[in-house]
Amino acid sequence: MWKDYSRSYIKNNPASGISIMAAALIASMFLSLLCSIAYNFWIYEVERIILEEGGWHGRIVCDKFDAEDLFLTRQFANVEKAVINEELSERDEIVVDIYFRNAGNIYHDMPLISEQLGLEEDSVRYHSLLLSRYLIHDPEDETPPMLLTLYLAILTIMALSLILIIRGSFEMSMNARIHQFGIFSSIGATPKQVRNCLLQEAAVLSAAPVILGGLLGTFISYGLIEAINIFSADVTERHEAVFHYSPSVFGAAIVVSLLTVLFSAWIPARKLSRMTPLEAIQNTGGLLLKKRKHSRILSVLFGIKGELAGNALKAQRKHLRIATLSLLLSFLGFSIMLSFTVLADISTRYAYFERYQDAWDIMITLKDTEISDFSLTDELRDISDIQDAAVYQKAEAMTFLPERLQSDELSSLGGLKTVAGTPKADGQFQVSVPIVVLDDTSFLNFCSQIGITPGLDGAIVLNQIWDSVNSNFRYKKYVPFVKEDNPATMLYKNGKSAEIPVLSYTQEVPVLREEYENYALVHFISLTMWNKTLREICEAESDSYIRILSAAAESPAGLDSLEKEAVELVREYKTESENRIRERLSNDQLIYGMKVIFGAFCVLLAIIGIANVFSNTSGFLRQRRREFARYMSIGLTPREMWQMLCIEAFATAGKPLLITIPITVLFVQFAVTASYLDPMEFWAEAPILPVLIFAAAVALFVALAYYIGGKRLLQSDLNETLRNDTLR
Repeated sequence: MWKDYSRSYIKNNPASGISIMAAALIASMFLSLLCSIAYNFWIYEVERIILEEGGWHGRIVCDKFDAEDLFLTRQFANVEKAVINEELSERDEIVVDIYFRNAGNIYHDMPLISEQLGLEEDSVRYHSLLLSRYLIHDPEDETPPMLLTLYLAILTIMALSLILIIRGSFEMSMNARIHQFGIFSSIGATPKQVRNCLLQEAAVLSAAPVILGGLLGTFISYGLIEAINIFSADVTERHEAVFHYSPSVFGAAIVVSLLTVLFSAWIPARKLSRMTPLEAIQNTGGLLLKKRKHSRILSVLFGIKGELAGNALKAQRKHLRIATLSLLLSFLGFSIMLSFTVLADISTRYAYFERYQDAWDIMITLKDTEISDFSLTDELRDISDIQDAAVYQKAEAMTFLPERLQSDELSSLGGLKTVAGTPKADGQFQVSVPIVVLDDTSFLNFCSQIGITPGLDGAIVLNQIWDSVNSNFRYKKYVPFVKEDNPATMLYKNGKSAEIPVLSYTQEVPVLREEYENYALVHFISLTMWNKTLREICEAESDSYIRILSAAAESPAGLDSLEKEAVELVREYKTESENRIRERLSNDQLIYGMKVIFGAFCVLLAIIGIANVFSNTSGFLRQRRREFARYMSIGLTPREMWQMLCIEAFATAGKPLLITIPITVLFVQFAVTASYLDPMEFWAEAPILPVLIFAAAVALFVALAYYIGGKRLLQSDLNETLRNDTLR
């Protein structure tokens, strides 16, 4: 009997079924998308760590490790393989990489291996980053990785949110049948039978949409990963993400989706089954309009029709809550996302691309190469399209300055103690000295640039310090750091020292793409001085750099060709290269990709809200028939009822937008202030048109939902509705 009744109801009420199927489809799609994206991002992160740091699980570092020790290590049951890392091992230190079959036991097995080999506890290393991605953590760690907990929390929040969405669709369908189930209860139907009937209908209606939604979510995640690959194709040192499909992840998403749908149906079904037959039969199924609450804004704007529309919206507020929240989040997310990307683009453009516009065209990093070991500087300059080339390396030292050497401008800002802290016992302040070692030709050119007699036996000191009191980081002002009467600087590092003559003090910098420290005394020296005096004293970075200025600086093809030629010349070294125009294009593409991806997410949020509006307008058909029949009985014309529905659509779409505008303005004001940008610079590029187009599109679909629902409503026989409880 119940199966026949369910089939008959589903067949005769397709609108209600479509509403439930759409809700189940959306829920399954989002859960599948979330699971698939999380799984693929996890795979990508594991791949990245293995590529950058290796796939070892544990490591032994000791001064002696022979073949017998290696054999003994491999005999442990859980050890898959153990190999000596030739790249990291040195004469006085051996590094052994160990891979486990079950990495979950590593924190138990590694100490046993160390003990068996007779090694100290500090000889054991763990690949903690990789292990944490496998959700393996040190049992003694008081702050273990929370990746799994975070993922489960997100999945739970997502499922609860979707339960609220789908529950509305089921509740509207079930509320429309309270009277019918009251009659069934009066002739002997038990609450359990009523509840099971409703859950069976939910399962029948949701089975196909859940599977389809799961497939859609998987395909969307595939498209999203492909989009990320496209937009980040030019990003250096990034390995391409490959989409991974896991039947277990897909199955888990389907199971969670089904449980979500069934629980969403169980909530209103339980409520309905607990009603007494008399309560159910007496239920009118109409909207509960509370005359005590007045819609002041709508009544002022639209009169009595606005008052009626406001009361109708308040009566539906529980069912429209998800729509309002989804539309609000989509509007807010879209506007803030676009505003943020515009701010990021302006900031990056001003702080990087425009600032260093004339400082570089091509940058080549010589990995693990000292400037003294690079011998192709002259050959680089001989390439026809190179206007200028500079080879340099960075190092670090420190010096001690007495207070008498600080400039008068620095004294007025608080003196050395404000930037160097407490002085030593002898009253001198420790100051950082970054060193830039230039090839000899570039150093001589720098001497000519600042107007001093060219020479290689000394340093040029960048005599400036950021005046953070009277300027901000966006528009920095500088004052002299020290008095320019000190003929030499004593440099210290690692217990060694050397005195280096000062050729000149300057507030100019060589043409390099470098950001210098705000509170340091930067020294520029020649390669000759570096090899002669400082190479054995100062601590140099492992990499050197080649800065190239091109004669065809604005030609992408020309720069590409020149970059290729320069890299080919230095191919005997391990290099990485950058191209100014390609970097700019890559940055623009990444920002565009971020807009597309986040915009798509906002569109999905908007779809949830719009689907809820469609569900609401179709699901409340019976209740609203009775409501509009009453309006007709007191003299409202169909035209006025259409106006009332238009007001409801306006309020449904307009409320989230009106809330979004002040929040977005406050966010922009805060972000612009925090970034120290001129507000007019942002508003000149503000994404007003895209936000308006997005809002208009959402409002159009909301209006369409009300138009379809209103057309079906007003074309029905409203007078007959007052006399007939059967919804056909």
